[in-house]
Amino acid sequence: MHAPHPLPIPVDTLLLAYRNGIFPMADARDDPEVFWVEPRERAIIPLEGFRASKSLRKTVRQDRYRVTLDRAFPEVIDACAAPRAAHDGSWISHRIQASYIELHDAGRAHSVECWTGPDGREELIGGLYGVAFDRVFCGESMFSRADNASKVALAWLVALMRRAGYALLDCQFMTDHLASLGAVGMPQADYLEQVSAARGRPGCSLREAYSSVLEEAGASSPGKLIAQSLTQTS
Repeated sequence: MHAPHPLPIPVDTLLLAYRNGIFPMADARDDPEVFWVEPRERAIIPLEGFRASKSLRKTVRQDRYRVTLDRAFPEVIDACAAPRAAHDGSWISHRIQASYIELHDAGRAHSVECWTGPDGREELIGGLYGVAFDRVFCGESMFSRADNASKVALAWLVALMRRAGYALLDCQFMTDHLASLGAVGMPQADYLEQVSAARGRPGCSLREAYSSVLEEAGASSPGKLIAQSLTQTS
């Protein structure tokens, strides 16, 4: 007889963990167990300090990729969990994926997607997902199958967070890639102080911010609005 499939982590448990600077990981894609991580050092991207290169701003401005919000949350996690190279594993287990899908269904997790190709045959070529609570967004993972696709998704996220009135973009662990985009490191205690300072509701939801960009752009280019925001903060 097969062992019962492990239940997803409850939404309230996940949110409590994030509010205390803790998040789950797994040792392998098929691992039914999770372990809880509390980094000693944390990485964040200051919303006013996001560093967009000239080429990235050009890509955003030209709408090279169509950007959506929460259109393909499960598919984004699938792509993030896929091995980057032969013999690579993934910390995003099936149980963790199911847990974040429930968090998404509760309106507490979001994805930003980049698409290319004609309507009806669009291909998902980049994106990211993360957890939202209070005025905090905790980025979990991103992926890219085309030049700058994940960076475009991140640029849109930063712009939407600023428009919505968020205060803190958490990147968990510092990498050279994130540092090049303006990420800074800090002790966990300082990070938790920023989480505490970001309590309260944002001015609007990320979905409302996304809708407002499309409405403001009208028949024009939404990427131009995002690129203008990046120019003002980079």
